[in-house]
This record gives sequence, C-alpha cells and structure tokens, in this order.
Amino acid sequence: MHRWSKIFVPTLREAPSDAEVASHKFLLRAGYIRQLGAGIYSYLFFGQRALNKIIAIIRQEMDQIGQEFFLPALNPREVWEESGRWTGMGDNMFRLKDRKGADLCLGMTHEEIMTSIARNELRSYKQLPQIWYQIQTKFRDEPRPKSGLLRVRQFTMKDSYSFDIDQAGLDQSFDLHDRVYRKIFSRCGLRFVAVEADSGSMGGSQSQEFMVYTDAGEDLIASCPVCSYAANVEKATSVLGPVREMEATSDGHPELVHTPGCASIADVAAFFQISPASDIKCVAYMALKRGTNGAADSWHGVSAFLRGDHQVNETKLMGLVGAAELRPMVAEELAQFLNGPAGYLGPVGLKPAAQTLAVGLTVVVDNALKGRNNMVCGANRADYHLRNVTPGEDFGWTTLGDIRTVNEGELCPTVGCSGKLVVGKAVEIGHIFKLGYKYSQAMGAKVLDPNGKEVTPIMGSYGIGVERILTAAIEQSNDTNGFWLPAAIAPFTVVVTVTNVTDQTLRETGESLAASLEAAGFDVLLDDRDERAGVKFKDADLVGIPYRVNVGKKVVDGKVELVSRAALAAEEVAIADVPARLAALING
Repeated sequence: MHRWSKIFVPTLREAPSDAEVASHKFLLRAGYIRQLGAGIYSYLFFGQRALNKIIAIIRQEMDQIGQEFFLPALNPREVWEESGRWTGMGDNMFRLKDRKGADLCLGMTHEEIMTSIARNELRSYKQLPQIWYQIQTKFRDEPRPKSGLLRVRQFTMKDSYSFDIDQAGLDQSFDLHDRVYRKIFSRCGLRFVAVEADSGSMGGSQSQEFMVYTDAGEDLIASCPVCSYAANVEKATSVLGPVREMEATSDGHPELVHTPGCASIADVAAFFQISPASDIKCVAYMALKRGTNGAADSWHGVSAFLRGDHQVNETKLMGLVGAAELRPMVAEELAQFLNGPAGYLGPVGLKPAAQTLAVGLTVVVDNALKGRNNMVCGANRADYHLRNVTPGEDFGWTTLGDIRTVNEGELCPTVGCSGKLVVGKAVEIGHIFKLGYKYSQAMGAKVLDPNGKEVTPIMGSYGIGVERILTAAIEQSNDTNGFWLPAAIAPFTVVVTVTNVTDQTLRETGESLAASLEAAGFDVLLDDRDERAGVKFKDADLVGIPYRVNVGKKVVDGKVELVSRAALAAEEVAIADVPARLAALING
C-alpha cells in the first residue's frame, strides 16, 4: 500500500505561464512531469505509474499477435542510407559522430533496423508471416516543441512491423493491428475515431490514424455525421456542388482585361462580379527533392492552380509531385519560372515540364478545375487578368490531381451519402501503414516462395504514441479543478482519504479499508497526511485518481463516502460494501 505522506507528489497551485493546453497544465500541476529542456521531460512517480499501466495494456494486447523485441536507439548511418532516409529525414533526425568519426543517429522509428534483421534471418515463406514489435524511446528534433507531451523531442512509442509473403497476408496483418489497436484504446478508456490518413515520410499505400477529438489537437479531421466517413484533412476528399459558369464574351477566347490594383481574390471577384469559384488561383512554390545515393538535394519550381475559394493542401501537393519540402517562391523565382508578379499569376502561356519535378516548371492543376470554362486568371502581367479561360483548352499541366483542403459543409464523398462534412481538431494516438515493398526492396530482403523463387516480402508498420494516450485521456476528461483518468491507466484507482489523522478511529478505519481494497485487487493510495480535509480533497481532485473514499465522522455509523471524480458525485456506502460498490462503478 502506498501512503501519500511517504511519496513524492509535487503539486502546483498554478500552471507555468507557457503551459497552454489542458493536459500540459495538469501534468505539471499534478506532479506527473517536469521539464528538463525544450521538448524534453522527466516523468515523476505519478506520471511513470500511469505510463507503465498504458504500456502493460499495450503489451498484453500486442502479445496476442506479435513478438516483442528491443532495438538500439543508436543507429549507424549506413542502414538509413540503404532506404534513402538518411537524407530524406532532413533536420528532424538527431545526428552525431562517434570518436572515430563515424556517422550515427538517434532512432526516429525502426523500419530500417527491423528490415535488416528480416534480411539477415528470414529465408523461406515458411517463416512468414512475422509480426515484431517493441516499446522504445524515439527521438525527433522537433522544430517547435510545445503543448507538453504532445509535441516533444523524446517520447515512447510502441512500433511494430509485419512481414508477409503477399498482399493478402499484409491485409491480414493490417486488420489484426486494427483490431488490437481498437482494444488497446478502448481499454485505456479513450473515445476515439479511426480515419484515413496520409503516409508521409513512412511511404506505402493504405494508412489509417486513430484520433481523439480535442481542441488541443493539431490535426484537423473531416467526418460525416451521417455515415462512417472520417479522414485527416491531409487525405480527406469531398463532393463539390455545381458552379454557375460565367458567360463568355466576344469570341470566347482568352481576353486581356486591365484590372488595376486587383491583386487579391476578393478584388478580382468584385471587379468581374463573379464568385471566387470562377477565379483561378495560383500558389507558387519551390519544392525540395532529396538526393539519394550521395546525390545533392535540389529545388524545383512548382505552380499550383485551383479555384479561388479553395486552399492548397501542401501535404497532398508534396505527395503528388514527390517533394520532401515546400516553400513559397520569392520575387526573383516568380520572374524566373512564371515571368509574372505576385497577385497576377496565371497558367496561360506557361510551358509545363513533362514530368513532376523535372527541369523547368511543374504545373499542377486541382481536379476541381477540370471541366470548367469561362474562368478568370492572372495574365502574368501587373494589373492585368484574362477572362474566358477554359482549363485544358487554353492551358495545360504537368499533373492533374487533388491538391485542395476540404471545407466544412461540403458533401460527403461516400457514394449514396447526402451528409455534409464537419471539421474538428484531434490528437493522433496511433497510426498504421501498409508500407508495401519500400524498405524490403531497397534493403534487399528476400525469401523463397513455395516454388523456390526468390521474392521480396511485403511490409507493414504500426505505431502508438504512449504519452499521447495519457495526454488524450486528460484532454477528454478535465475541469477547472483537475482531471480524472480511466481506472485502467490512473496511477491509483482509488484514494482513501482520512479526513483527520489525529482521530485514532478514523485513522485505523482508513488503514483497514485501504488494506481490504488492496486485497480485493485495487490500486490504492492512502492519504494519511496531517492536512486539512479540504486540502486533501483538492489534491485528490487535481491528480487524476478516478475514485475517492472519504473516511470521516460517519464511520461511527459504519459508513464512508464514495466519490466518483468524473461526476463529482458522492454516495454513502457501508464500509464492508465499499470493494463491491467500487468494482460496480468501474465496470460500468
């Protein structure tokens, strides 16, 4: 049994001024964490107990489908070069040299290391499928650490990797992880949603995120309240309503119009008396293509064209053109690639490169412009626009694709659904990918198939942010006085609060009740401090323990007060009935 008088719980009356989101404030105030540096935290007693409980749940469920490994956090450069990610990870990777000058890095993720084991050890299809997982510290040189444990430079991840002989096997491994993840998050007491997602630097085909809605989130999720559709806005699509086209003037060919001072979408729409949906917006970028096998990084011009009322989704654009990074063009680059000034850029007269990120200008046009006619666009000349412009006739492109961010209220993309999308903030707690052959092929992993032919195993990658489960739980369950965690992951299930430890009867009753609760299998904290009852109640409300038993004057009648922190609801319970009543509350 743990006694509050003997443990270290450094609670704070107020959160530091730089703590903005609820989880950050309460993790500090409740004494779960302390900051060592930007994005670097120490986990104190309460914090570590909660994380250990989360890890135990993850391990119990993952052991049903996989085998636990533990891989080095310190990785040699060579294995990351084999996959092309030594340069591809850019500044997000912590790099260092050993005393002999050899390049090393701190592991951000472990696809390369797992693949190297598979390459060296797996020989036959008879050894497949394999699912290997670990619970390991990861390091990423986050440029803007913030929001407590939500955006950090050192964190704990459960990452697992599957190796299968074919796509059907990968589908099964993916589905196994999907089911196990849902069990894990449900056992941790989270209200979550699974959404379509972008694979990002991980690569691969199908990608699914598990998200918890909260205003502290930095991801935006588009979901349909009518059907089950949900996707990260980096991946989300929608159905657009019809747009009324402009009437053509003169002979219907592009017509140059003097538009002095009309550099913004709003100014252009007002000048021509049109909807912004009939204006063609240009957003010009320089795109970074990472060099491979020692080749230098290179920057290429990319112009993105879309409706004036739409916004470029840079994640979609990077995926479409194969870029590792985007930045806006500066004036000199606008003159070089588009021969025009900002505010008056347009697609007519441009010479698109033959392929994405080739020498010259990559011209990308959003799908929503296909089939449109009689639109307005910049003339690549200050104070001039063109009208009567029809995409596909008056200009071409390198690539046509979905590069826009969906807007709230647009129609759901699910066939037959008439719902309208809702967009909300969320925190990612898990992510599963179908990697395909990206790593196994690059690193030369081979096995013999049933016909004795060498084939490349197909891979999946699956991650859970351990600290993010804790922060998401706090974000979804807090008030002005503190927070409450689900019983399964709270540092203690119940705190037995002796309201006056100088009273021998109360003290002995509290000791006895705490012992009986512990014997019944509950994780118990006995608050035996010589403090006022109000101080104890306030601390208990702050630190995330979901239930409290107040041992006070009613013990003379054989009763105590059982408090549920979530509802701040109290009930009188006979002392002998407390274990059974507490179990009933926890179980629903």
